[in-house]
Amino acid sequence: ALRNEVEKYVVEGDLRRQIYANIQRLKDINAYRGIRHKRRLPVRGQRTRSNARTWKGPRPAKAGKKR
Repeated sequence: ALRNEVEKYVVEGDLRRQIYANIQRLKDINAYRGIRHKRRLPVRGQRTRSNARTWKGPRPAKAGKKR
């Protein structure tokens, strides 16, 4: 019974492959969202001037700034 329910959904490796393929398609056709993925920037319209640290990674160190 449980197996039948689970088989209705895309899960685990298949889901990962499907998501990767979707993102790859956006990159290949140079869609706006694909370009955002390529540049490692937020895809869903968030501001990037002051935030988006998860995507951008740690801030670059400024010269002479210790504390």
